[in-house]
Amino acid sequence: MTESAIIEGLRMPGDAIIDGDAVIVAARFDNVTPRDGRVIGKVALCSPADVDRAVASARAAFENGRWRDLAYNDKKKVLFRLADLIEAHLDELATLESLDMGKPVADARAFDIPASAKTFRYYAEALDKLYGEVGPHHPGRISWVQHEPLGVIGCIVPWNFPLNMAAWKVAPALAMGNSVVLKPAEQSPLTAIRLGELALEAGLPPGVLNVVPGTGEITGQALAKHNDVDMIAFTGSGSVGGLLMRYAGESNLKRVSLELGGKSPQIVFADCPDMEAAAQAAAWAIFFNQGEVCTAGSRLLVQNSIKAEFIERVVAVAKTIVPGDPLDPATRFGAMVSEEQMTGVLRRIERAKADGAKLLLGGHRVREESGGFYITPTIFDRVDPSSALATEEVFGPVLGVIGFDTPDEAFKLANSTIYGLAAGVWTADVNLAHRAARRIRSGLVWINGWDACDITMPFGGFRQSGFGRDRSMHALEKYADLKAVTISFTGGQ
Repeated sequence: MTESAIIEGLRMPGDAIIDGDAVIVAARFDNVTPRDGRVIGKVALCSPADVDRAVASARAAFENGRWRDLAYNDKKKVLFRLADLIEAHLDELATLESLDMGKPVADARAFDIPASAKTFRYYAEALDKLYGEVGPHHPGRISWVQHEPLGVIGCIVPWNFPLNMAAWKVAPALAMGNSVVLKPAEQSPLTAIRLGELALEAGLPPGVLNVVPGTGEITGQALAKHNDVDMIAFTGSGSVGGLLMRYAGESNLKRVSLELGGKSPQIVFADCPDMEAAAQAAAWAIFFNQGEVCTAGSRLLVQNSIKAEFIERVVAVAKTIVPGDPLDPATRFGAMVSEEQMTGVLRRIERAKADGAKLLLGGHRVREESGGFYITPTIFDRVDPSSALATEEVFGPVLGVIGFDTPDEAFKLANSTIYGLAAGVWTADVNLAHRAARRIRSGLVWINGWDACDITMPFGGFRQSGFGRDRSMHALEKYADLKAVTISFTGGQ
């Protein structure tokens, strides 16, 4: 089947999902694919009034207990069915994801969609395994602690892993018995809308999951300021995270969970046990998903005694990573999500040159004739640790290399930004590995392997990379309140 036939055969979802129905709202916006810059559909631009309807529906569903009070086994069945439906629609969802944000369809098929299904399956299995506590023994009373759902959760998710990031928030929120209003990024709304449709097909009661596409300025702000939303769970930029905290303070003091940016270092010591594996990891840590990853290994810190040799290996790997049509199954590196994002990355590349960094590879736009938004994998050496390239998030395929001599110098460099999301360390010395894990101020530290974890491990950062955790059993806790209950005995003992 040709690429045009694939696109023509797809239904492009575009309506909001409110109270169990597809809702055609008054305003719509163009959905542009970064593959070739074409408009592939019109998507609902939900107004504050539309958000009001969605929140009211979520609140009504929560208060009447249609999902909150459902037996554990019945909740499990619905979430398992939803996971099955996501897998059954693998090709459709992967193609929508690729068209929407420019990622290689092969990656969407192999990772994004299967990982989303696994997330719902994990929390379906976990929802009856978050235990309460029994208080200390007292002769006159018995006490215990129980978890209770918060109520209405507003989930605002990014455009880089649209369905998977939605799953990371929606699945544990639903597992705890909450109702959800999901606001996808305007750059990539399609799979979130399909998720809302598939959830209803799986048997999730109307109103329990509402989907409100739209812009951050209109739809996102209305959700974040809403006085009947109990929590906002957000993944995105630090600037927007700051706005959400302000909106929470200006409204009902709702809880806020933030997974924000990063400037993740990958540290390669001279005793690296596998130079080729480390070089592959260094390249793909920054070039996977076109560098549009919050944990992207954008800073490569290499011990000076091996720096020249190691850079040569990384450049050799990067030269094999060629931008291509996201819908081509052979493509491993696709398009930037939007023209705006592409232009911003190119601006940062020019600034790095002006700051004195040495360009080793790439640094320019390609495939311009396609109409799409493509940048080559880019590598800079001799990066000043205090420069913008070394301290600010680019969110694109740009790697900065910095040398160091001692472990203490490496740890200082690793901690020299405002972020603390992820870090990688390559060493054969187990003592040095333990020192690194303690000294590096990051929520995730990977030793001799990049991104070497899964849904069972918590995901989140320190400092301005945010607070709160996605993934693992810990994610359930943030969507719940703790209630302490005490019964006093009467009539003697």
